[in-house]
Amino acid sequence: MSSQVWTSIDFEKPGFQADFARVPNSSNTSAYGWLPVPMLCFNGGEGPTLLLTAGTHGDEYEGQIALRRLIRTLADTELRGRVIVLPALNQPAVIAGRRNSPLDGGNLNRLFPGSDDAGPTAMIAQYITEVLFPLTDYAIDLHSGGSSLDYLPVAFAHRGRTAEQSARLDRLLECFAAPNTVLTDGRGGGGTTTLYASANAHGIAAMTTELGGGPGLSPAGVTLGEAGVRRVLRDLRIAPGLDAPDPQRTRHLRMLPPVMTVYASANGLFEPCVKVGQEVQAGEIAGHLHGFDDVTRPSETLRFQSGGIVIFRRFPVLTAPGDALAGLAAPVTRGSA
Repeated sequence: MSSQVWTSIDFEKPGFQADFARVPNSSNTSAYGWLPVPMLCFNGGEGPTLLLTAGTHGDEYEGQIALRRLIRTLADTELRGRVIVLPALNQPAVIAGRRNSPLDGGNLNRLFPGSDDAGPTAMIAQYITEVLFPLTDYAIDLHSGGSSLDYLPVAFAHRGRTAEQSARLDRLLECFAAPNTVLTDGRGGGGTTTLYASANAHGIAAMTTELGGGPGLSPAGVTLGEAGVRRVLRDLRIAPGLDAPDPQRTRHLRMLPPVMTVYASANGLFEPCVKVGQEVQAGEIAGHLHGFDDVTRPSETLRFQSGGIVIFRRFPVLTAPGDALAGLAAPVTRGSA
């Protein structure tokens, strides 16, 4: 395979460059057009390379704004290494304010390692995999719950495949210092088709985040994302002089399997009875589902099958069968994660 996406950026050239990852897109109005995905490269010479992405889902805004803030700082910062930043990775979805691309319906974080013949979204994934991953030592893909989920602030990573990769991954997570950290096998969250899972398979120390959620913007999520990336840049010695707030202690969690998630069984209105971060017991009420057809019929009471910590909760009230309404995590000791 060979990526059709191109750019004028020379990743080996010292200094700052800004252009687009130009994604070919033949449309009704532009037969030989391309989609502009903003990309910046800051090259300070010898040192590790950090890949920073946000906007993988267009309706997740905290990471997009955190990286835009950081870009202005990096332009005036002495670097020892290279930082590649794509703050609106799925640009068509970002402009539309949607999770998936309006052009081909593609969910970018379910299409890795990508393809050059399955639409523009898969082409973006392929460019990241084939062109940027070989340049990269560390990767952070900033996500939040978006318009459909309220999410506990958390960093996710797949376990390293070698002792050396695991050591770099531990350092990355420790530097980012999210309030909660989960080592995952990807069950229920895209498996091997996500950016950070694909990066992990390529030997990169890679992590992703959830920085809160909802259809608006979480200022705390923006602050967390920017602070975490600043700590990584400083502590990896890419930007040793960069200001960054002191980290807080991380709580290590494990995701409970999807079978323990509460799902909607019918169309209706979801009335939640829990908040993210809340500890619940097996049998405790997660919420009520109010059906549409017979308003005299009692609502359906939805209960948790297991105890745990509510790590995410559906944000919209309007609900359809199969919608994930509340998911659980459990605390672990560091040695058993």
